[in-house]
Amino acid sequence: MEFKNITAEEAAALIEDGECLGFSGFTAAGSPKVVPGAIAKKAMAEHAAGRNFKVDVYTGASTSSMADGVLAAANAVGHRYPYQSCPAQRKRINASECNYADMHLSVMPQIVRYGFLRKPRTAIIEVSAITPEGELTLTTAGGNSPTYCEVADRIIIELNTYHKPELVKMHDIYMPLDPPNRQPLEITSPDGRIGCCTLKVDPSKIIGIVASHSPDGIAAFKAGNATTDKIGDNVVAFLEKEYAEGRIPEGFLPMQSGVGNIANAVLAAIGRSKTIPAVSMYTEVIQDSVISLMKEGRCKFASGCSLTVSDGQLSEMYDNLDFYLDKVILRPQEISNNPEISRRLGLICMNTAIEVDIFGNVNSTHFYGTTMMNGLGGSGDFARSGYLTIFCCPSVAKGGAISSIVPMVSHTDHTEHDVDVIVTENGVADLRGLSPRERAECIINNCCGDDYSAKLRDYLKLTPVGHTPHCLPKSFAMHSAFLATGDMRNADFSSIDA
Repeated sequence: MEFKNITAEEAAALIEDGECLGFSGFTAAGSPKVVPGAIAKKAMAEHAAGRNFKVDVYTGASTSSMADGVLAAANAVGHRYPYQSCPAQRKRINASECNYADMHLSVMPQIVRYGFLRKPRTAIIEVSAITPEGELTLTTAGGNSPTYCEVADRIIIELNTYHKPELVKMHDIYMPLDPPNRQPLEITSPDGRIGCCTLKVDPSKIIGIVASHSPDGIAAFKAGNATTDKIGDNVVAFLEKEYAEGRIPEGFLPMQSGVGNIANAVLAAIGRSKTIPAVSMYTEVIQDSVISLMKEGRCKFASGCSLTVSDGQLSEMYDNLDFYLDKVILRPQEISNNPEISRRLGLICMNTAIEVDIFGNVNSTHFYGTTMMNGLGGSGDFARSGYLTIFCCPSVAKGGAISSIVPMVSHTDHTEHDVDVIVTENGVADLRGLSPRERAECIINNCCGDDYSAKLRDYLKLTPVGHTPHCLPKSFAMHSAFLATGDMRNADFSSIDA
């Protein structure tokens, strides 16, 4: 079948107010580069003419300034799912100008197919190659592209010639059947394959191909600091002890890692370890630190949903693609993040927290219980199903004015039942098998900042009876002190009637 070449502006002209769009990609990797900008320009023109124009946007995870950024700047998004990290979009969400539903990344595609969410009318998919029969070679991410192409009425293709058609060898594309016909996902090792290298779509749905030539626009992460390095060292010391004592099997277990400076510090520390053997990854985001381990021979294989590497690192990979093609698999996110697979493989799961309470509940998303940062991401997909679940954070923030360890988290993303270990720069709290009071003592003794240990012990004494000793009138005193004075250290538990 011969497809029509169109401009980004012609593609945007086809998009109507209130329409639901499904974007390819996962993070900035693989997300559309040019059509969202044209849609944003249309939105601004419509708004200037006094007409309404907003679209609902479904993605894999976050996108980039070329997608979320331009659309948010144009106030062009009505509903946004399932995760974002764009500062402009975050501002719209927290101002209630964009309706945002944060959700587990692994469930997004299936609830779209189930009809729990409105189905996208148009899928906008970035590819590095396309055949007349409708076989698509995705670029640097699996995301939710299979589902969006399946359910959408029409597909707009962005053919990005910057990305290599040889990426087809990295992809393993599989979409599960829906209940009651779903079958086991027979992946028994990180390098296992169950799907196809290309995404096969109905060619009659493709209404146009838009040309682009652009990297993903991913900057290198900032260098770590003494705090993140110490967190990394603490995680590795704990894992080395678990390995030496036989609680991690011979040969080690596959690892899942979140994104950011702490995750990079942990992976770098693993690379330096003389005890931990070369590892494999079954994760969602493959970042620069994973590629560094691969080049050093410290990472044997990486399975993920996206190749979220800096533009410079991606260029190096493209120059040496033969080295990487048999070391990386990219999957759709309902496979990369699937709890069935992570439970089977026995993943060591490492993610970050905004705050943790003294009983082990974790807040990954909100400041002060009200203000969204980014979203849950994939951490919840892995936390409950992991062999070992670790959450990391600095003990304090804003120069010590905020304690990351609090009496009660202001928002709960991961309950104490799904959290095995907490790590800060101060130490490791191994919570396995501990009662709530024992957990509290362990976290305070090992993880708290010096300015807050005595204060949290005072809080713990307020309720001498009860299984989980919360003093409800005082549980948010530290948060309230920060909002009132800018410093949690000003919290005074004695001034509040219990």
